[in-house]
Amino acid sequence: MNSLSRVARAPALARALRSLTVSAACRDQQSARDDGHESTTHFGFKTVPKDMKESLVRGVFSSVASSYDVMNDAMSMGVHRLWKDHFIRKMAPQPGAKLLDVAGGTGDITQRFLEYQDRVNGDSTSSVHMLDINPEMLAEGERRFADSEWVRDGRISFTVGNAEHLEGLSDETFDAYSIAFGIRNCTRPEQVVREAYRVLKPGGRFMCLEFSRVENPVLAAVYDFHSFNVIPRLGEAIAGDRASYEYLVESIRKFPPQNEFAQIIRDAGFTTVGKGYENLTFGTVAIHTGYKF
Repeated sequence: MNSLSRVARAPALARALRSLTVSAACRDQQSARDDGHESTTHFGFKTVPKDMKESLVRGVFSSVASSYDVMNDAMSMGVHRLWKDHFIRKMAPQPGAKLLDVAGGTGDITQRFLEYQDRVNGDSTSSVHMLDINPEMLAEGERRFADSEWVRDGRISFTVGNAEHLEGLSDETFDAYSIAFGIRNCTRPEQVVREAYRVLKPGGRFMCLEFSRVENPVLAAVYDFHSFNVIPRLGEAIAGDRASYEYLVESIRKFPPQNEFAQIIRDAGFTTVGKGYENLTFGTVAIHTGYKF
């Protein structure tokens, strides 16, 4: 996607977001009267019908796909690379492991997983199934690996799919499941975790890397200033899209805190060790781990 198309798409997305509050409220009041069930969810700080969120999130990532990796470096000053390196070291996959990399996007986790297998285990049999709901994001990953031996050897496959409904993936297929900076964008995170449990083999491992809550009030204030004042401006300058990065910042605040998400993982059937997560960089992000026994 060229810069002109990104800039053109960003105002359209911003207009769509501005129109949500009134229209969603009207629709949801009627829906609630009709069925008595919770029919709304959050899209950043906005309330939207549940059946709208998936398409809205898809629009965000379609807009930012081509600049996603550059923006990650800019937003985190490169620290996201260290988080992902630690994530794979903590996973410590065994030779021959089959990984399902959900919200695999541009391929950062897939690349680190296969590099670890090649370098640490001397293994050429492990494989990754990359899945992402957004075709533009997945296309960036396919471009990254187009000339790699991993693709030529059949060690990476690519699927456009929904983390909440892993259609076509059989029960007890994978040794490990990863989702990095993706689950907070899903409409029903608890359903995502249940699907992870279904497709993992007994002994398999669920691992999630996600933005979380900074508990120190002084550091939290600094983090909030950076999030709400710096990141959207970087999005506008680098990606030509302020609205998408405002959403991404807001979505972090709407995701459950560490202990609540750890309980969601246990409720899906996973076993956790200790509190079930490890905070990185003062809780800016957390690694959650669950075992299927």
